[in-house]
Amino acid sequence: MQIAARGLVFDVQAGGPEDGPVALLLHGFPQHAGEWEQVADRLHDAGIRTYAFDQRGYSPGARPSAVADYLVGECVADALGVLDALGVDRAHVVGHDWGAVVAWHLAAEHADRVPTLTAISVPHPVAFAKTIATDPDQQQRSAYIGLFQQEGKAEDLLLEDEGRRLREIFTGVPADRVERFVTPMLDRARLTGGLNWYRALTLGAGFTPAGKVAVPTTFLWSDGDWAIGPKAAESCAAYVTGDYRFVNLSGVSHWIPDEAPDDTAREILARITGQA
Repeated sequence: MQIAARGLVFDVQAGGPEDGPVALLLHGFPQHAGEWEQVADRLHDAGIRTYAFDQRGYSPGARPSAVADYLVGECVADALGVLDALGVDRAHVVGHDWGAVVAWHLAAEHADRVPTLTAISVPHPVAFAKTIATDPDQQQRSAYIGLFQQEGKAEDLLLEDEGRRLREIFTGVPADRVERFVTPMLDRARLTGGLNWYRALTLGAGFTPAGKVAVPTTFLWSDGDWAIGPKAAESCAAYVTGDYRFVNLSGVSHWIPDEAPDDTAREILARITGQA
């Protein structure tokens, strides 16, 4: 379905019992709301109502052209706007990759609307930013961001050979799932929309600082993640004042919801039900 919010139109996937607790599922790059399909099915079976939407830059009706329109504050406001349009006052928030960045901000800045947070792969923005600034290992892992910020060049390279490099990003993901994500991103306008999230980082000092998070929080990471190293992951705890659980899924890559949907759903449910 489509939801109008903030003068934009977002493509939204909804499922699960209409009277169940609500979970808002936020995707990352270079994916879309479909990254949650396998996880959402498991949440629905447990009685959770889910909403996952193609975020700014990904939904055709929500694709402004200016890089400044992709500052994280705009993306956070989109999530709130979608919830408002759906008539949802409070939602358990789950985010992966860039979706996790939005989720951290939602939990820190709008705790009255976020009963629990499950962040996947990407730690609290301050923990991440400080680690990038000081840790050579994380600097090497994050070097690709500089390429993604180069307008035109990044698109050319990622679209070359029918998206070969996009496919290579999805290490460990089953081939059918890879095509589920790569095929839509071969649309250059959609790809630019996703890359603009990275380009907006150049308009400030990098990742916009978020406050400490007081809501019950689970951070789900894997030691097989090529993008996020152990120092960033382990430093996340310092930025959560509420009940906190750090889960390391050993051997899984960056694409946790696709590679380990059972584990992902289990941890989300444990957090939502207070059993984490």
